[in-house]
Amino acid sequence: MENQTFSGDILILEGLMVSPDSSIPAFVFLLLIYIFIMVSNIGLVILTFMERSLQQPMYLLLCNMSINDVLGATVVIPPVLRDLLMSNSERYIRYSDCAIQAFFVHLYAGASHTVLMIMAFDRYMAICNPLRYATIMTTRMVVMLSVWAWGAAFVLVAILIGLSVRLSRCRSVILNLFCDNATLFKLSCENVFINNIYGLGYTVLLLGSSIGTVSLTYLKIAAVCVRSKNRVLNSKALQTCTTHLAVYIILHVSGFIIVILHRLPDSFLTEKRTLAVVLGHVALPALNAVIYGLQMKEMRRFLTIC
Repeated sequence: MENQTFSGDILILEGLMVSPDSSIPAFVFLLLIYIFIMVSNIGLVILTFMERSLQQPMYLLLCNMSINDVLGATVVIPPVLRDLLMSNSERYIRYSDCAIQAFFVHLYAGASHTVLMIMAFDRYMAICNPLRYATIMTTRMVVMLSVWAWGAAFVLVAILIGLSVRLSRCRSVILNLFCDNATLFKLSCENVFINNIYGLGYTVLLLGSSIGTVSLTYLKIAAVCVRSKNRVLNSKALQTCTTHLAVYIILHVSGFIIVILHRLPDSFLTEKRTLAVVLGHVALPALNAVIYGLQMKEMRRFLTIC
């Protein structure tokens, strides 16, 4: 790496730190997982729009999650696969590409929360207001909720990355597997007070609204189940809510790990970063299609017929 000369627009990427003997097995393993993520999630979207019986609000909202999972996996896994086939001296990325990758990394994370929020609202309406569900959760409402989920995440992330891109750069090394907002403003020697304030506000707004919405809806769902003492209702609520909560908890665990790691020294964090990436951008997109696809009665019935 010492013999390489980099221009101001070229950044050195740490990449996935594996031994030469492990690079090929790691490449094959990640490639197989990526193929599974793409096939399962895209297949779930195609299946939902092709099969009329699956064109219900719950499944249409689920398509948002599948599309977002494809985005989250694609923005990280293919570059990591490429780096596995290269020597350390060839692992670099242009600053413009780094900024684009950081935008989509955060768009994936932000949309994961907003999409899960509207899915929680859908479960609340279905269980707590079943008689009004069909009149409220119309196709128009599903479209409006989906636009809000993606639009809110897009605007918040665009401002977040825009504040980092405006900074001048005095460093060229990215101690991470991929680019995100923290790695962008760590390249600067300027005062990043505004970035930290907005980043904190963005995190509090996103996580606060996400946790608040999901907690409130599930408390109301739990209250309805306790009062009704209806085994059929409680069983349905448990089935649909457990899958949603499992995905939600995994999302928060991976998110908190990444946030904490960026605030700790870089010297001993390589393996922990790898764990966070695997959890957030590999395991979660792969698990979502399995969790939602195979545990839903209508989806299982359709797959059995096919």
